[in-house]
Amino acid sequence: MKRFDYVRASELTPACKAASVEGAAFIGGGTNLLDLMKFEIETPIKLVDITQLELKQVEPTVAGGLRIGALVTNSDLAAHPSVIENYPVLSRAILAGATGQLRNKATTGGNFLQRTRCYYFYQPDSPCNKRNPGSGCPSINGENRSLAILGTSEHCIAQHPSDMAVAMRLLDATLETQKADGSTRQIAIKDFYQLPKDTPHIETVLEAGEMITHIILPPQTAGMHTYDKIRDRASYAFALVSCAAVIDADETGTLTTVRLAFGGIGTQPWRNEAVEDALVGTKGGIPDIVHAANILLEQAQGWGQNDFKITLTRRLLKQIIQRALAAKDA
Repeated sequence: MKRFDYVRASELTPACKAASVEGAAFIGGGTNLLDLMKFEIETPIKLVDITQLELKQVEPTVAGGLRIGALVTNSDLAAHPSVIENYPVLSRAILAGATGQLRNKATTGGNFLQRTRCYYFYQPDSPCNKRNPGSGCPSINGENRSLAILGTSEHCIAQHPSDMAVAMRLLDATLETQKADGSTRQIAIKDFYQLPKDTPHIETVLEAGEMITHIILPPQTAGMHTYDKIRDRASYAFALVSCAAVIDADETGTLTTVRLAFGGIGTQPWRNEAVEDALVGTKGGIPDIVHAANILLEQAQGWGQNDFKITLTRRLLKQIIQRALAAKDA
């Protein structure tokens, strides 16, 4: 690990100013950043410690939603009574990630900024367009079992690793940020992440020194909330395919609400509203599910070892829709 300066911030605007210089970075929980620094993948010249800032509250909004401070830990957010009651899909997604020890330390804001777990990204002596733009992407013809099949480019096929962000995408979360000049803005999560295209090293729309301060959730959506995660082992493993869902049906078995967001298959938390539109108003029969899956996977591309994700995603979608309808009948 290389040497760096360390600053402990007590106010928001000075923290953003301190982190706006080239090579500086914020540190909250640090559960991903410290690993990257040990591998010398991230080499900040200055760390701005934001853990003393007043960003640890979970509060109701006037609109009936929830406003979450960026420094709320993953464990506290998953266990918050309002999250359990109104956004159980979020609680389940968080608890499906990492380990209890990591969730106790990791923060909500930092979770949005996790870096990919692509093997080549974590191998400093390997080419990687995300780590070293223009150096190449050996994963395309290499070890790509865990990598993305949607939103990829010829320059990068790295998957987004977060479970929490998948549920946040499903719930239409909005991120509040503050910049170094003191201005603030709100960013819908659908606009927060960028596809790799020819600049895979640019992952979000955040500017230098811009900090996520809060996350706003809209009022709850009624229906069955679920988060299904398929992985190689039961704990401490990233998703091969995951799906956050809120599904409801009327007394005739017709689907009235369908929200779906997927993890493990995209270069960002993946949602395609056309898939949801295709299912609403149907009985969720096999032809309906196949049609929806075809829409979801129309642009999917396997890279050899991860070809199985296409079939696995179809099966997961079928399982979730049929389980929701069966629960409605019970």
